[in-house]
Amino acid sequence: MAVFFKGALILIGIAFIGECIEFLTNMVLANELGAHGMGLYMSILPVIFLIVTIASMELPISISKFIAEKEEKYHRGMLQYTIRLTILFVLLLMAAAVLWLHALPVFRHYHPYIRWLIVALIPIIAFSSIARGYFMGVQQMGKIAVANFLRKIMQLVLLVFLFHWIQFDLELSIFIALCTLVGSDLIVLLYLFHMFVLQMKMLKKKEQAAMGGKTIRRSLLAVSLPTTGMRVFHSITNAIEPFFIKWVLVKSGMTETMANEHFGLMAGVAFTIGFFPAFIAHSLSTVLIPTVSEAYVKKDGLKLQKLLQQVMMMTFVYGLPAVVIIYLFAVPLAALFSHSAAAAVYVQLLWPYFLFHYFVIPMQAFLIGLGLVRDALAHFVWSTAVMYCLIYFLGVNPQYQMAGVMIAMNTGTLLVMMMHYLTICKKIEVSLILRKPMKHTF
Repeated sequence: MAVFFKGALILIGIAFIGECIEFLTNMVLANELGAHGMGLYMSILPVIFLIVTIASMELPISISKFIAEKEEKYHRGMLQYTIRLTILFVLLLMAAAVLWLHALPVFRHYHPYIRWLIVALIPIIAFSSIARGYFMGVQQMGKIAVANFLRKIMQLVLLVFLFHWIQFDLELSIFIALCTLVGSDLIVLLYLFHMFVLQMKMLKKKEQAAMGGKTIRRSLLAVSLPTTGMRVFHSITNAIEPFFIKWVLVKSGMTETMANEHFGLMAGVAFTIGFFPAFIAHSLSTVLIPTVSEAYVKKDGLKLQKLLQQVMMMTFVYGLPAVVIIYLFAVPLAALFSHSAAAAVYVQLLWPYFLFHYFVIPMQAFLIGLGLVRDALAHFVWSTAVMYCLIYFLGVNPQYQMAGVMIAMNTGTLLVMMMHYLTICKKIEVSLILRKPMKHTF
C-alpha cells in the first residue's frame, strides 16, 4: 500500500502542475481561436483521440498488467516481442489511416494537412505506449509523471511562441494548435524511449526466461482488445457527440453558427474548468491498474477492499469541495476564457457531471485490474444509449436546448458510476455501504 500511495502522490503532484499548465493552454487557445474557432477545434479533437486510442492499442494497460502479474525474468522477452508486434501494427494502421482519413467528410472545414498530422501521430503514440506500460507496471511513476509534465509544458511553450510572433488565419491557427499537440507528444516519445532503452539494458544483465510468443500475445490481447474496444467505443461516441449535439441544437431552432458557439463554450470552457480536478482521478487510475491486478492475482481480498474504500474516500474528500468551489466561482472562472454569460451557467449546470466523472475514472481502473473490462464496456454502452436518447428528446425542445443536453449528460454519468460501483462490490464481495474490510480470499 505504501508503494501505491507514493506513486499516487507523485502523479498527483506533477499532474496538478500539468493541469495548471493545460488551463493556461486552453486560455491561449480560447483567446486566439475565439468561440467559433474553439468550437471547430473541440469538434475535431475527439476524432484525433479516436486515432490515438487505436494507435495505443491500450498497451499501457495490458503491459502494466502483465508486468505486475509476471516474474521479472519474463519482462524483457515480452517487451521485445511487443515491439515487433507494434511495428507491424503501426505499418498497417498508418496505411489504413491514409485511405480512411481522406474519405471522412468531417475534415472539409479544416486545413488539408491535418490528415497527415494524424498519420504522423500514430507511431509516436504506439511506441511511447510500450514504455508507459512498462514503467506503470514496475511502479516507476516518476517517469510517467515527467512524461505527462513534458507533454503539457511543451505544448504551452510552442503555442505561446508561435501565436505571439506570427499571425495566422483561423484555419491555419487550428492546424498550428494541433501541430503543437503532436510536437509535444514527439518530445515525450524521445524522453520515454531514452529511459526505456536504459531499462532494457539493465534487464539484460538479470536472469532471463523464455515465454512463447503465442502466450505473450494472448496475455496482452486478452486485456488490450476489450480495453481498446471500450476506449474506441468511448472515442467514437465522443467524436460523434459534438456533431450530434450541434444537430440537435439546430433542430431546436438555433442557427448552425449559434450551435457551434454554444458547444464551444461547453466543451472549451465548462469542461476545461470542471475537469481540472480530475487530474487526481487520472493519477489514482494509473497506479490502481497494476496494484489491483497484483492483489487480484494473489487473491488478496483484504487489500482490494481497503483500496476501494480508500479510493472512494479520497475521491469524495477532494471531489465534493471541488464542485462546490467550481459552482460558487463559475462566473470569474468562465470569464478567464470567454465574455459570454452562458459559459458560467454551463459550468454550474454540469457540476453533477464533473463530480460523478471523478468517481468513474478510478472505478474503471479497478474494473480493468479485476479483469472486468467487458463489464465496463457494457456499462458505457448502456449509459451512452440513455444519454443520447435524453440529449435528443430534451435538446430539441426549444425550452431546454443546451440545458436539456446537460441534464442528459449528468444522467448518463450517474448511471455509469452506479453500474461500475455495483459490479466492483459484487466481484470483491463487499456490501454496497463500505464498512471495515473483512479478511477473505476469492
